[in-house]
Order: sequence, then C-alpha cells, then structure tokens
Amino acid sequence: MALIVQKYGGTSVGSIERIHRVADRVEQAVKEGNRVVVVLSAMSGETDRLLKLAHEVAALPDERELDMLLSTGERVTISLLAMELRGRGVDARSFTGRQVGIITDSAHTKARITRVAAERILDALERGVVPVVAGFQGINEHSDVTTLGRGGSDLTAVALAGALKADRCVIFTDVDGVYTTDPNIVPTARRIDKIAYEEMLEMASLGAKVLQSRSVEFAAKYNVPLEVNSSFKEGKGTLVKREDADMEAVAVSGITGDRNQAKITLVGVPDKPGIAARLLGPVAKANILVDMIIQNVSHESLTDFSFTIPRVDVNKAMPIIQDTAKDIGAKSVSVTLTGCHPLTARAARSTADGSEVDSAAASEEHCRRAPRVRFDLRARRRAAARRRALRAAAAGARHLGRVHQDLDRRAAQRRLARRRGRGHHVGPDRPDRVPQGGG
Repeated sequence: MALIVQKYGGTSVGSIERIHRVADRVEQAVKEGNRVVVVLSAMSGETDRLLKLAHEVAALPDERELDMLLSTGERVTISLLAMELRGRGVDARSFTGRQVGIITDSAHTKARITRVAAERILDALERGVVPVVAGFQGINEHSDVTTLGRGGSDLTAVALAGALKADRCVIFTDVDGVYTTDPNIVPTARRIDKIAYEEMLEMASLGAKVLQSRSVEFAAKYNVPLEVNSSFKEGKGTLVKREDADMEAVAVSGITGDRNQAKITLVGVPDKPGIAARLLGPVAKANILVDMIIQNVSHESLTDFSFTIPRVDVNKAMPIIQDTAKDIGAKSVSVTLTGCHPLTARAARSTADGSEVDSAAASEEHCRRAPRVRFDLRARRRAAARRRALRAAAAGARHLGRVHQDLDRRAAQRRLARRRGRGHHVGPDRPDRVPQGGG
C-alpha cells in the first residue's frame, strides 16, 4: 500500500466543477489501496484578490497581517474538498498548516520551513482518514501564521512527503509536465519525460512556474520522488529525480522566462573592499532575495553595481537601497522592470542576430525566440553554482565584510615584512608596527 502526496494548484481547484474532478482522482487513488494526503492551493486568482484588498487599505501592508489575510484562501478549498469526499463516503478531514505542525521562521510572506511535526497526519492515516492540508502556510515559534511565498503549496507538499517518507509526491497543475519552454507562449514546446533535480532547480530559479524552486531544492535534499502531471487529463507527466547515466548522456534543452524581476543599478559606486557587503547586507536583512549580481570594471576608482530582485519587493527595497547609496557615496540609483529573465533575454537576442542586449531590456519578441537555444548541461551547472555562491555572499554580507578587513590587514602585514626585509626604518611613532632592532 503506497503512501502518495497529491498537490493541486489554483487552476485545479478554481471552481466547484474542478473540485469535483479533484475528488474523483483522490477517490480513485483510495480505491486502488493507496494512503493519500492531499495538499491544496487557494482558488485561482484568490490570492491576487486578497492582495488587492490589502493594498487598498495600506500602501505597504504589515507583513504579519498580510500573512493572516492570505492564509484564508486555502481554508476555503480544503473545506470544500473535505465536504465533497465525505459526501462520497471517503473519510476526509481538513487541516491548516498550524494543525499539521509546519513550523517556520519568522520571515513573513516568504518564511522558510524549519521542521514538520507530522504526528497528527500520521495518526489520521492510521485511522484511514484522508488528510486535506492547506498549502502555502505554517506558523512560527510565536504561533503567528506565516506564508511560504508564491508557489508555497508545492513546498508544503514536498515537505510533508519528506516528513512522511512518502513513496511519491505528485504535483497536479494545468500542464502535463515540464516543457522545454512555456507552452502557453510557444505551442511547439516539447514535454520532458524526466529531468534531474539540479536541472529542474535551474529552470525553476530562472522563471519556470511549474514548480517552486524551493520545493525542488527540498525534494533534492530529502530525495523525494517528484512527478508533475495535469489535473485535466490522463497520461504520463514529468518525473523529477536524481540524475542517472541515461540523463547525463543527453544535454537538456530548455528556456525559461521571468517577467517578475527588477534590476537595481547603482552608478558611481566607490570600488573598494567590502562595498558589496555594505550594499547587499541591508537588503539580505530585509529578507529580500537577490538573484543576479553584476559589477562593471572599475574606472577612476568608481564602478556600477547591478543586481536583480523580485518585482514585488521593489517598494520595500528602494528606501533601503537609497539610504545605503547615500552612505557609500554612490552617484545615482535606477530601477528597470525586466521583460524576461536576463539569461533568456541574452540567449534570445543572440539567436536572432548574434548580438547581446542589456540584461533588463528584452522584449516579449525576444522571449518568444528563446526556445531555439540549447544549453550545455555543464555550463548550466556552472551558472547555477555561480548564482548559489552570489546568494550566499548576499546572505552572509557581514561575514564578507570581515573577510575583506582581514585580507586588508594581512596585506598590510606583508608590506611591513617586505619593508623590514629591505632594511627600511619603521619608527616608533606607528604603534601598530614594531621598530627594527632590539632595545
């Protein structure tokens, strides 16, 4: 008897008719002798509606209260599905993130899961109950409601599958798998039968909406077998798994686009050690994810420093960045909203005419041409490694500053040692240096 976690996205539960279809799938899985845990998103468009209401009462809503508001969307769908299943004779119970024990940190609107206390789910399964769990939400150590960011229901499903040691986790969405590009934009896109965790993580981080990037990272860490399939038709989907010899032999073709990025550029930044730490440290402390980082070649001890952040965080980030720019003496700060991800833009334009474009100035036409580009697997992994290193640098900005200070101190010590070797006198008026010769 297999243990299966099924997750259904917003389009899959977007109406009562579609909830009936979800109930059909769950009932069929139970009749086949499986133990089933269901994770649901809010109805399609519901989260956006709630966000709109929040911004009508406050330009910058309090994030704790925003999490409380947004968590209500999933409660509607889990209750409706549980009612539907019970009407069919399937014993089902709805559970919120708090009730199943999804514990997170306190980074409201983009919280990270710290642990899953799944005892209540295990107890329900032992009694033959189908748990219907609200995705996207948990609680912090103060029992405040938190949310896991856009696509967080994927993360809920994978985290529960890992905690329960499920046989597989199936993500049901509006497409029947992972495609080489967005099939809504490019009708000729091809479905990928199987893909490695690393490649799926790369595509998700570059804008592929079929899976949340953090859910893929979690699945890879705990080796959760992950399948992406359509809730609207029967058939095979895409299997996300550890790489095997067959997968390694073929370079994966694929391109993704992300229209929800913003590029921040600081012009005339003093080029000196520790400047990246001073720029990115306050941004990281505000729990704003920095993706790509670009620094120009220094000219007359000045440089331009650019990085990308999610578009939804622009209003939150700009006051922080402007204050930092003033402190370090930068000349100006500019914001550019991207048409698609910089990698996509560059690859698409190169396909068209062999030249590159500004990383934030790609048009939709360029994005449409992008699927003709093939990426070498090793190059993609190197790029992913570089991005992870840059993110780590942003998250550990304070440590980076200390490292730079340590390097400067060691360089000064080496210069002093060379001066001593050449016989130069180092006077006692420099308390940080020791004069040559003994008393």
